[in-house]
Amino acid sequence: MITLANSLDLEEIDQLAVLVIKDMQTSNIPQWNLSYPRKEHFKDDISMEALIIVRDESKILGCMTILEENDPPYKTIDSWIGKNSIVLHRILVHPSIRNKGVAKQMIDYSINYGIEHKYDSIKIDTHLENFKMRAFLQKNGFVEGDYIKVMDRIAYEKMLEE
Repeated sequence: MITLANSLDLEEIDQLAVLVIKDMQTSNIPQWNLSYPRKEHFKDDISMEALIIVRDESKILGCMTILEENDPPYKTIDSWIGKNSIVLHRILVHPSIRNKGVAKQMIDYSINYGIEHKYDSIKIDTHLENFKMRAFLQKNGFVEGDYIKVMDRIAYEKMLEE
């Protein structure tokens, strides 16, 4: 089930973030650390009604934030195609169920959300060394774009069609 997160979900989301961060560290992916992303970031996402969760009967399996494009570092890229875009942030999937379709469910949700709300594209960035996310994005139709120097991230974009 995919739904908007609420403040009652905050502790469980933060625990999930710690698991994912530690898993990334084990995989030598230096994208996040134990200070980001954490509870205060997710609390802000919840207050903007931007954080979605995937849950089964007993726990949160994953989460993702969907925001309108407003990141100043994204403005440093001239090669974006979409002019009216959403941006995905803080995609987490519980390490014990990776490769079971949870991230794909969230991407499909974001595609439907983008089309329903008349956006041109979905944008996202990830660390150059996050080989897992880079492969996932390419597999799901995101095109690699420019390097965002101020963030040390690589940009990706997926155009939306109705």
